[in-house]
Amino acid sequence: MFDIGFLELLICGVIALLVLGPERLPTAARTAGRWVGSARRLASQFSTELDRQLKAEELREQLKKAGDVGLDDVEKTVRDALDEAKKYEHLVVKDPSAPRPAPATPRHRPPEESTSPEPSDANPPADAAETESRPSGSSQDSAPEHRS
Repeated sequence: MFDIGFLELLICGVIALLVLGPERLPTAARTAGRWVGSARRLASQFSTELDRQLKAEELREQLKKAGDVGLDDVEKTVRDALDEAKKYEHLVVKDPSAPRPAPATPRHRPPEESTSPEPSDANPPADAAETESRPSGSSQDSAPEHRS
């Protein structure tokens, strides 16, 4: 960029020392360093953003080209599949004007009611969980219990 060598920097430093003096020279050098650093960061950010935008534009162009070609291929494949399916339609539907039957729904068996006799007090269950899981015939036992 700039062709500044060591000799030119040394001359600028001596002139700055003579003009500013030894008291203000360190403050001026720090300020100049901050300006140079911020200018470098700004240039770096600008070039990074420019590169990012160029890559994004190239990617958009590639996707656009790939998308156009892929869409035509997919459309052709779907049309070919539909034409092939129409050839074999007579095997699936015997009379195209006849109404189609409703889809079969699975039948659920109603819950079986227990026909076993109620447990007797003579043989109490060994576990409390077994008592809760055992079905009983009375309607009082089927109500949920609320424990607090």
